[in-house]
Amino acid sequence: MKNSMKKKDWILIIVVLCVAGCAYLSHQLLRNTGAGEVIVKVNGELTGTYSLNEDQEVEINQGSNILEIKNGRADMLEADCPDQLCVHQKAVSASNENIICLPNKVIVEIRSRTDSQIDTVAN
Repeated sequence: MKNSMKKKDWILIIVVLCVAGCAYLSHQLLRNTGAGEVIVKVNGELTGTYSLNEDQEVEINQGSNILEIKNGRADMLEADCPDQLCVHQKAVSASNENIICLPNKVIVEIRSRTDSQIDTVAN
């Protein structure tokens, strides 16, 4: 049996691999350029602004809520409220997405260049 791969086949494979590699690298380099900031308000007053690019845990309202910022997303890890709705909410990363803890009067809002995929949610 002869090798059925021709020179043009090898060139095509190399070109496809190079394009895929360049696309992957550009995605990795540019993925955080759309990342913005996390705005935290307690009782309607601004208490902090944090970068989505910096992984950290933020204690809010003297520890009543713990917010985790990791991999360009903000997620409420802990809250001392009875319903825990803010803890069970999905992590947010796109502009105008929020995490709200009504009992503790905490609002976490994202401001970024990346728009949310969801327009409206109704239950």
